[in-house]
Amino acid sequence: MKLTLPRFDQARVLVIGDVMLDRYWHGGTSRISPEAPVPVVRVNQIEDRPGGAGNVALNIASLGAPAWLIAATGNDEAADSLQTRLEAAGVYCDFARLDDIPTITKLRVISQHQQLIRLDHEEAFTGLSSDILKEKAANLLENIGAVILSDYNKGTLQNHQQLIKLARTRGIPVLVDPKGTDFERYRGATVITPNLHEFETVVGPCKDEQELVTKGHALLEELELEALLITRSEHGMTLIRRDEQEVHLPARAREVFDVTGAGDTVISTLATALAAGAELPKAAALANIAAGIVVAKLGTATVSMPELRREVNRELGAERGVVTRDQLKIALEDAQAHGEKIVFTNGCFDIIHAGHVGYLEQARQQGDRLVLAINSDASVKRLKGEGRPINSEDRRMAVLAGLEAVDWVVCFEEDTPEELLRMVKPDVLVKGGDYTIDEVVGAPIVYEYGGEVKVLAFLDNCSTTAIVEKIRKDKTS
Repeated sequence: MKLTLPRFDQARVLVIGDVMLDRYWHGGTSRISPEAPVPVVRVNQIEDRPGGAGNVALNIASLGAPAWLIAATGNDEAADSLQTRLEAAGVYCDFARLDDIPTITKLRVISQHQQLIRLDHEEAFTGLSSDILKEKAANLLENIGAVILSDYNKGTLQNHQQLIKLARTRGIPVLVDPKGTDFERYRGATVITPNLHEFETVVGPCKDEQELVTKGHALLEELELEALLITRSEHGMTLIRRDEQEVHLPARAREVFDVTGAGDTVISTLATALAAGAELPKAAALANIAAGIVVAKLGTATVSMPELRREVNRELGAERGVVTRDQLKIALEDAQAHGEKIVFTNGCFDIIHAGHVGYLEQARQQGDRLVLAINSDASVKRLKGEGRPINSEDRRMAVLAGLEAVDWVVCFEEDTPEELLRMVKPDVLVKGGDYTIDEVVGAPIVYEYGGEVKVLAFLDNCSTTAIVEKIRKDKTS
């Protein structure tokens, strides 16, 4: 499966569900209370983070997608804090504020990186009418590409079927992160994303892969779902669809520090990719990669677009080495998102010699990343005549990609790299030899958008032509 990143900035996702405030009190401890055998914490930092459905919406916004959040809260300071932080991150909030019920708040007291106690302020939203959420959702659905029901069993979602039918009748996919053992309430959803424990609690234990898939298909039919994405911790994920072969996605995390919020990352990435037009297997693969990133972070965290793009580049093999133009474009977007300075140079590089190596090392020192564009075999022949190149383009690219100074090697068929320069738009265009800057091919293109052009010298007495002529002379003498 070839992965590409869809246009997340064009995906519009609506999250409806249980929002809560994760509040952290940090401080040092140096003594035990005289009133009870407990440590005394001197609080010096208070940190608020959106939790539950709020974290799902944050994950969507972190991917660069427009996100909306409908939830029930109290009419209090905690709700103000949630709204301030979410809207600062680019999430549009439409809260049903209730006067007599507090916003769900989980207060954690932490000292020396240890959680000493958690205090939950939580009451059921008994005064909330399901029609309120339905009305709010109906007002937003016109341009929405996907809906997430983020269910934490806190009482916000009282009539799942109303919301599922409202979206599905408009052709909008509905994704659910389920809770509890009553999956019947999710009937008709597009995708549900239970973890393995939640899945087996509903369908019974699965002794092997085949039983898991068989029970998954039975649940699809029973609940009229389109797909199940079962998250399986160190065993990755399994995507089960109607009348399709199951897809097993291996776990991607290199190191696992904390699985907190990983389910939020999975469903948010999955929904955002679907809303951006990705097919379900590719959306699931992206969600799997995102989960691998987030579990390597401490605490509830999100995945940014640059982070996801970099991991996809690794998947494509475009992190370094020989690349196609499409792969190069993706790699450059990632590098530029990280503020890296791009250097570009080009040439035939037929027989790699010390002059080439020294020149490329100098070129790489002009920035953070070096793109090396080489003429194709046909292009070299047109420029150098019959008998050239000595080495084919695939061999030249393989050798150049092995040099430490070179990040990406790409081939071009034209006589000049001008078309490639317009795509790359490097910060610095570098050329080696006895050129003046005005003679460098592509210099006007680079100057037009404000880039730099530099000329560097090759090492003395090093050139491919000279090497070829010496070989020919030695052979005939």
